[in-house]
Amino acid sequence: MPGQPTSDSPEVTVVMPCLNEAETLAVCIQKARACLADSCVSGEIIIADNGSTDGSQSIAETSGARVVPVEAKGYGSALMGGIAEARGRFVIMADADDSYDFSALMPFIEKLREGCDFVIGNRFKGGIALGAMPPLHRYFGNPVLSGLGRLFFGCPAGDFHCGLRGFSHEAFERMKLQTTGMEFASEMVVKATLLELEIAEVPTTLSPDGRTRAPHLRSWRDGWRHLRFMLLF
Repeated sequence: MPGQPTSDSPEVTVVMPCLNEAETLAVCIQKARACLADSCVSGEIIIADNGSTDGSQSIAETSGARVVPVEAKGYGSALMGGIAEARGRFVIMADADDSYDFSALMPFIEKLREGCDFVIGNRFKGGIALGAMPPLHRYFGNPVLSGLGRLFFGCPAGDFHCGLRGFSHEAFERMKLQTTGMEFASEMVVKATLLELEIAEVPTTLSPDGRTRAPHLRSWRDGWRHLRFMLLF
């Protein structure tokens, strides 16, 4: 049954939120599928589609992914909708803009196999390519918000907002996530910490966004949403 791992379920579900990602979606799916196949990991790819109008759904299906339509708008909404349909024991999530390396998922899977509940990437340790992260995010936004997360909640993550992360299906259910926007990323790390889940970090790379259009992220608006969440939680 979708959303509940069973004896014949795949080990890993890779979930990508999607809103008009036609330019980069196929390569992300291909990299993820190849990584799982080359490592003999049973897996599935879910594209949590948030109302794309550029043919992303057809691209996903042609590339071998399962499309889960999510009507409620927002980054958090899309991910919650996709993860709710995941059949894997473990879930790995990341954006479908080709900035994260879907060919390097095994370190996350290995940590989860070792018993970690929540595994988050660290782009500052893994390497940020030229032009991959705006200076405002790299030298101000991420350090400040990550520092506040450690100060307020004792979160161990050095890169609070790395979008490449993995967790067990059980851990996701325990977190009871609710936020619908970009602050979903903060809520996940905060709740994983407060629940005393076993958390690990994996160095991961960040490449420039492969799309020609502007990203969905809005620096000041979304930065405020992250900050407001931490101040009001």
